[in-house]
Amino acid sequence: MEFLSSILGFVPCLYDHTSKNTVYVRDLKKTLQALSKEMVGLNNLYEDVKARVEGAEQRQMMRRKEVGGWICEVEVMVTEVQEILRKGDQEIQKRCLGCCPRNCWSSYKIGKAVSEKLVAVSGQIGKGHFDVVAEMLPRPLVDELPMEKTVGSGLTYDRICRFLQDPQVGIMGLYGMGGVGKTTLLKKINNDFLTTSSDFDVVIWAVVSKPSNIERIQEVIWNKLQIPRDIWEIRSSKEEKAVEILRVLKTKKFVLLLDDIWERLDLLEMGVPRPDARNKSKIVFTTRSRDVCHQMKARESIEVTCLSSEAAWTLFQKEVGEETLSHPHILRLAKTVAEECKGLPLALVTLGRALAGERDPSDWDKVIQKLSKFPAEISGMEEELFHTLKVSYDRLSDNDIKSCFTYCSLFSEDWEIHNENIIRYWIGEGFLGEVHDIHEAWNRGHKYIKELKRACLLESCGLREKRVTMHDVIHDMALWLSSECGKERNKILIYNDVSRLKEAHKIPELKEIEKMSLWDKNVEKFPETLVCPNLKTLIVKGCYKLTKFSSEFFQFMPLIRVLDLSNNNNLSELPTEIGKLVALRYLNLSYTRIRELPIELRNLKNLMILLLDDIKSLGSIPQDVISSLISLKLFSNYAGSILSGVETMLEELESLNGLSEISWITIFNALSFKKLKSSHKLLRCISCLQFLKWGDVITLEISFPLLKGIEHLHELIISHCNELKAIKINVEGEGTNKDVTPPNYIVPCQKYFYTLREVGIDHCSKLLDLTWLVYAPNLEVLYVKDCESIEQVIHYGMEEKLEIFLRLKYIKLSKLPRLKSIYGHPLRFPSLEIIKVRKCKSLRSLPFDSTTSNKNLKKIKGEKSWWNQLEWNDETLKHSFTRYFPDDMQEQLISN
Repeated sequence: MEFLSSILGFVPCLYDHTSKNTVYVRDLKKTLQALSKEMVGLNNLYEDVKARVEGAEQRQMMRRKEVGGWICEVEVMVTEVQEILRKGDQEIQKRCLGCCPRNCWSSYKIGKAVSEKLVAVSGQIGKGHFDVVAEMLPRPLVDELPMEKTVGSGLTYDRICRFLQDPQVGIMGLYGMGGVGKTTLLKKINNDFLTTSSDFDVVIWAVVSKPSNIERIQEVIWNKLQIPRDIWEIRSSKEEKAVEILRVLKTKKFVLLLDDIWERLDLLEMGVPRPDARNKSKIVFTTRSRDVCHQMKARESIEVTCLSSEAAWTLFQKEVGEETLSHPHILRLAKTVAEECKGLPLALVTLGRALAGERDPSDWDKVIQKLSKFPAEISGMEEELFHTLKVSYDRLSDNDIKSCFTYCSLFSEDWEIHNENIIRYWIGEGFLGEVHDIHEAWNRGHKYIKELKRACLLESCGLREKRVTMHDVIHDMALWLSSECGKERNKILIYNDVSRLKEAHKIPELKEIEKMSLWDKNVEKFPETLVCPNLKTLIVKGCYKLTKFSSEFFQFMPLIRVLDLSNNNNLSELPTEIGKLVALRYLNLSYTRIRELPIELRNLKNLMILLLDDIKSLGSIPQDVISSLISLKLFSNYAGSILSGVETMLEELESLNGLSEISWITIFNALSFKKLKSSHKLLRCISCLQFLKWGDVITLEISFPLLKGIEHLHELIISHCNELKAIKINVEGEGTNKDVTPPNYIVPCQKYFYTLREVGIDHCSKLLDLTWLVYAPNLEVLYVKDCESIEQVIHYGMEEKLEIFLRLKYIKLSKLPRLKSIYGHPLRFPSLEIIKVRKCKSLRSLPFDSTTSNKNLKKIKGEKSWWNQLEWNDETLKHSFTRYFPDDMQEQLISN
């Protein structure tokens, strides 16, 4: 039967041995070999493609669908081919004599399958030569950035989020000192707010740093926008790339987060369209300079400030660790260390990490001592903190302003330095160049202060921002810089405990010191002498028990240029040897009890600045002392320090060719006033003028020659003039002969007090009004106190309406029992920031119109009873004020 089956199976083969069907049987072995060989080629190609795909996927790319489909097809095909090859081999082995199949039909089917699979495998090989096997994954809306958990930034974060939701705010700047947490806050916006917001199409983060590189920022934007590489690479210039970026961004609602900007970036140069209310896109950036916020035209500029004491302690605890703080003594010491950081996050983190694991209280004591002496010695402070902060210093415009900055470290931490005082020091030190005109030096000094504040190296303090202070950590960094980054630690000496100088001869570093600042309220006596051959600056302040210096104290200070002995309330005597300090350029004896100036002061031929303010006990200045100071540029005598010989002093001042500023001069009587009026030179030099205790003056007439001569008058004080009833402006000489001219003459006459910024009137019980202030168009500060007769500050008829007080920022009215109004008509007060009213029981209304409650207004201070008694004639105005000062704010804004 088996033989018969083979014969019958062979019959079809005999039917037509030349047909193509017989090929499948005849060439089976040959096609099996071909299929096996082709399959090797397919396997090799499969391995290559798969390796390329896996490599791309490791680079966060996504395999193309056609590649993925091909790989799946090949994997299925491998299984199928293996089965066909197995069956084919079995069929070959069954053949008679190795060539005749036992079952032609079976052999035919296998042969046909092998041939067809051979064609399929060849086709798959042809499809498997891919140019590109994978593409970039679609980027998430927001790339989450690594960051530590934030502490204490909640209020600022919430404020930024509100602005991000405000369609009117397109560009926002976050500014603040180095290490204060600007970048951390920006990361929090990126990670927390924007990841949960569905309002934007794309969020781009770019670090700018310095110097800014437009093309590098363009690359970051391109990468996020996923512009095809072939399109991007043919754009060879940044201008062409900007065109491509602009083309894409114009179609999207985007957020661009720019970290660490140091100068203005041209958005259009990068290809970034400016956000507006139509496209609702946003740009948020961080910078250390408020100037950059203005240059970038930020709609909102938000200062990122240091942490509160509670938040600072929380952050410090987190960095040090609970285990270290479990020791009760260490817990107390740790709070001291945290307080020294004054809320600066970078300092808290740096010190916290340096002390993590320190379980010996004595090690913490050493750190506290180093913080008070030389913080750079603490691990991490120099590398991680000071070098980070130093970047702001390095970016200052020139070496002079850098010297001005480090000079501020001479003052105790948290000391508030009056702007004018620090500029005087800088002039004395020579940091503001050769001084020919003191007013040019003032302008340069104020420019430097602004630059230092905008770089967040100095901070404004006080309601009127007339003083600056330095953050404690910035102060430490400035001292480090002054010592050539720690290399010359003996160049500056700051002592708050002068008792350490009692054995001065045992302190060898005194010979190296160039600047010394001594503050000690308990010291009664200084060493007999200090041997400081290189000393150029000596500041002795706040030594309230000090009465005098020894005759040899200044003997070994030949190079000293700046000597400040002010605010030593009991210092009553100066040694005559002070006259040997021939290099001296600056001398401040203000607020002391010195009874007599040594005649030897006339030897100070290089003295440029002499300050004698409020020395109540000083009877007179020895004759010819002032006139001998041939280099004198600036003189000040505030609050009637000189009790006699004022006319002689004025004559000597007039004789000095180089004198360009009299900061303060006090007039007691008509004779002194007459002398002053007769000297055009003296009038031109005066910046601050005080009329004090002039008992016989009833009408103070300021005539045209006087008005014309006072070119630089900045501040005017009239105090304790009990008989004074009127202040009149007489413009005779200008073609008129009128007192307080009618309104139609006010505009052309505003030039008279054009430079006047501050006016103070106090204890003038008979004075009726201050209508003459209409001639002071640039007045910024006005305070009136203890003037019992004033009923109206500006007294004009109700038919007139004046444009006055347009630049007034600060107004204080105190103890004016009859005052009913400031002016009879509403005023705009577009610049007003602070209003203080105290004991003005008759004041029922404020002369504000509806535009007064603007963004500038920071504080209203006065008794609540006064606020409640105000009569609001304009309900719109009342609504505007109560809306601007809602109930929950009035406790802060309206206080006793």
